[in-house]
Amino acid sequence: MLESILSTNAANSITLQGLLLCTLASLILGIGVAYIYMYRSIYAKNFVVTLALLPAMVQLVIMLVNGNVGTGVAVMGAFSLVRFRSVPGSAREISGIFLAMAVGLATGMGYLGIAAIFLVIIGAMTILLSTTGFGERKKTEKELKITIPESLDYSGIFDDLFQKYTKSVELIKVKTTNMGSLYELQYHIVLENQSNEKKFLDEIRCRNGNLNLTCGRVPTAKVEL
Repeated sequence: MLESILSTNAANSITLQGLLLCTLASLILGIGVAYIYMYRSIYAKNFVVTLALLPAMVQLVIMLVNGNVGTGVAVMGAFSLVRFRSVPGSAREISGIFLAMAVGLATGMGYLGIAAIFLVIIGAMTILLSTTGFGERKKTEKELKITIPESLDYSGIFDDLFQKYTKSVELIKVKTTNMGSLYELQYHIVLENQSNEKKFLDEIRCRNGNLNLTCGRVPTAKVEL
């Protein structure tokens, strides 16, 4: 099951049956890679189609250069001339591309069983980690933005309120707004009791002169590689 269906000199003995079998396996496993990527993810159709076809394309290249050093060097030189001018991909997009390439490498060398087992293991772990919320921020953590006039010293001005209503607080950023006449303070907080959120905000409004005040969930940044 884990042995290659191709002979050791695959470059010189590629049969039509072996080519079709490897290509069919690559396409089926590529569709599996695409479905794994689409699970609980925002995706574009063009990228999903590319993931589905990428294993078959990698498989063909590997079958052609396997055992032929000269062809392998020529292919490496050709790929080195490619310039990718697209925007950086997210971490999940990059992992999907690597998974598709790994499947294509395995099928290109004839290891269809290894490719299928690898896809099942990685796919199961991807779904498991996505379902369990592994690595997600605490849902109770919120982002608090407070606007104060420039005449106020923001250091320690809200410490007593934070101590009264929050479990933890962290000052993330301070920036000036309105031509420098105002300061915007950005915090990440965890409230002691969610039902006291309105009281907490009302007391802050009394301190900052009823200027702009925003409290919401912490935005999730797009992680790029």
